Amino acid sequence: MVKLTSAGKDALDGLFEKASQEKKIPGFVFGVSNSDEEIYFKGTGYRVVNDPNSGEVVPDSVFWVCSQAKLIVHLAALRLIEQGKLKEDTPAFEFFPELANLVILDDTLSPSSSFRPATKPILVKNLLNFSSGLFYPPFLDLTRNMPSAYSHTYKGENSHSKFFQLLKGDFPGIPIKFEPGADFANGYSSDVLGFIVERVSGKDLEQHLQETIFAPLGLNASFYRSPKIIEREVTMTYRRADGTLEPWNDQIKLIERDAHKVSLFIGGAGIYSSLRSYLTLLRHIHQIHDGKITKGIINRGTAQKLFLPTLTEAGAKNVDLSVSAFPTGNQWSVALAVCTVDWPKRRKRGTIFWLGWAGSYYFIDPETGISAVFGTQLAPSADPEVIKLFCELEEALYAGLEE
Repeated sequence: MVKLTSAGKDALDGLFEKASQEKKIPGFVFGVSNSDEEIYFKGTGYRVVNDPNSGEVVPDSVFWVCSQAKLIVHLAALRLIEQGKLKEDTPAFEFFPELANLVILDDTLSPSSSFRPATKPILVKNLLNFSSGLFYPPFLDLTRNMPSAYSHTYKGENSHSKFFQLLKGDFPGIPIKFEPGADFANGYSSDVLGFIVERVSGKDLEQHLQETIFAPLGLNASFYRSPKIIEREVTMTYRRADGTLEPWNDQIKLIERDAHKVSLFIGGAGIYSSLRSYLTLLRHIHQIHDGKITKGIINRGTAQKLFLPTLTEAGAKNVDLSVSAFPTGNQWSVALAVCTVDWPKRRKRGTIFWLGWAGSYYFIDPETGISAVFGTQLAPSADPEVIKLFCELEEALYAGLEE
């Protein structure tokens, strides 16, 4: 069983101390588990940047995990597939007729592009592996703005229909980037998959996930930013153009954060969770994958599919473009990215991973035998200092492991 040496712990602690003194990023956590238990978890900084009175960031602090929600929603869909309640080859328009009319944009960089009708429908399996063609609008700076389908406050309307209306915009059908199944696009696939989970289960996504994933694993997670969540949350921080960090003051319009106003559960970005809870989920998946437990939230065959590439060559290249700050050679399974090569001094081939818009990262490396989480709360997204620190922590971790 892999473990962290005392020298490895000292190296990680040293990076925490250095980051605390430099104050280049707000408070953060980093946690690691082998397939049996946590071997390291630590937090530093304050829940509100530069405010000691706000309380310290600790391992059980809560984060808006953004796109880390995608894995959870995909697990829910995969459970329904296991149970025979959902089929991978079912067209998405059977659940939502708005998806029967798809148009492929000739220029996705333009909000007024010419287009042509799609010849294939979006299938459930295309949502699982992000080959649906649904995409985040690149004519927005997504590091600085949430797309309108996310930032809209859904009030007393048919929320699903309004969501598709916002995606459609002025086009005659739902815009997609390519024929379903042909490529990869980071976009709204997980959101639509979550809507389908609701239709199949007969429950809203919050209730379904609480009953099937969160409660069974004892996870502190929810789509609702409730008083209990707020008591423990690490608040967002904004980095100004001059590099200064300042407390959050709605500098960017985010998803609806008032729990009383949430009527649409955004499966691609809407969950709040402690990263210790998220690490518990990763360890659970790791254990199922390795055959250490036989009664988990998914079966072993499904867990192993999480680690298997599914995309075309063109799709794999676009996965790399989506994570351009990291080494190339990545693919996508039925839920998240897959390393097809070793990353020097870091994770091994076969590692699965993804990230969150506000500065969080995670992975499961079954060859090495570890899972890890890292998180802060900082916008604009893809902050270079955050990425640099996460990479340093990962390198120090691998240098400090032993059997």
